[in-house]
Amino acid sequence: MRLTIALIAALGLLSSAAFAGEESGFYAGAGVGQANLSVDGFDITDGLDYDFDADDTAFKVFGGWRFNKYISVELDYLDLGTMSDSETFDTGEGLVDVDTDIDVSGFAPYVVGTLPLGIFELSAKLGYVFYDVDFKVSSDATGESISESDSDEDLAYGVGAGMTFFDHLNVMLEYEVIDVTDADIDAFWLTGAWRF
Repeated sequence: MRLTIALIAALGLLSSAAFAGEESGFYAGAGVGQANLSVDGFDITDGLDYDFDADDTAFKVFGGWRFNKYISVELDYLDLGTMSDSETFDTGEGLVDVDTDIDVSGFAPYVVGTLPLGIFELSAKLGYVFYDVDFKVSSDATGESISESDSDEDLAYGVGAGMTFFDHLNVMLEYEVIDVTDADIDAFWLTGAWRF
């Protein structure tokens, strides 16, 4: 009986210690990186399409809540910049240069899993991105430009590796992918977050 009580008490103390050791709370941060967008057979107008491939500097701000040192939820605002590409077409009546600019920005809620390794940590995230896309196509043949906007939502995921300094400042390198059906969008990030 005493052994049973001692075991229950020991388990209770271990559980309390484990719970006390959980690192929970709010965090907020920002990141800068490089985003890339590639589209095979990007259709400009009837009969004019090409393989679009461009990148630009990207920015994001984010905030989240850590339930413990392993699991958190996060909301990001992403601005992937203006990705620009050009192509020269032979229309049969001469060469035409076409410039295409694509802006992508939106919000992304994530679930983040973290594996702490001392001051180092590895992470993986899974979420959904709700984003706006602005297209602008201009041609030197007409001197005019056509603009169009669209909204969409797609699965997103990423992995990261980082370090925590002073028990609060987390610096991380991340790679993220937005799983778009007809295009490839990915980004490399350097982020900093303060864990309150």
